[in-house]
Parts: sequence; C-alpha cells; structure tokens
Amino acid sequence: MKMESPDTAPLTRAATAFAALGSEQRLGVLRTLVRAGPDGLAMGELGARTGVTGSTLTHHLKVLTTAGLVKQERQGRSIICAAVAYAEVEALSTFLLTECCADAQKTCEDRDHD
Repeated sequence: MKMESPDTAPLTRAATAFAALGSEQRLGVLRTLVRAGPDGLAMGELGARTGVTGSTLTHHLKVLTTAGLVKQERQGRSIICAAVAYAEVEALSTFLLTECCADAQKTCEDRDHD
C-alpha cells in the first residue's frame, strides 16, 4: 500500500480533483452546479441545463462525487446534486499559483506586462 507523506497529500488531492475536471462535460456540470448555489439542482434540471443526460450524467456525477467536488442527496423522488467544494476549487487555483515563477528570473507580474 502506498503511503503518502504530508508533502504529497495536497498533490494527490489536487491530481484527483483535476482528473475529475478533465472532461469538458464534467467541467460544465460542475460550473452549472456552482452557478446554482448551495441548494443545487435536481438531476433532471441539471441534465436540461447542461445537455448531459441519462447514464452519461450519472457517470460524470459519480466521478465528481468521488473527487469530493459534488454531493448528491435524495429528496423524496428526486436526487439533488450540489457543488460542495467551493473552497476546494479555490484551493486548486491556489495550488497552481503558490509557487508561480519561483524559479524564473521574472515574476509572474512582470510577464503580464511583456
């Protein structure tokens, strides 16, 4: 069994989340759920808004849920899906930018003006 050091844990979490977002459809599903806010959307409405339906939507939601980006909850006869990882998505961008230009002669801000 592979053991994670404290240094690799953030890398592993980021890789899992980025892998989940590696599909245009999954990224669209997550963006739609983020727009919907914490109340989320019923699967039928989510499918209508994204154009992803049926088993394809179910598959994408499973990947996003496994990555910890989405939650699903049964409410009566409906399944409500909601983005839950607002902080995680923000942390992904921070993860990418934390060491921005650390080994470069120019800073990231300098490159924006070239």
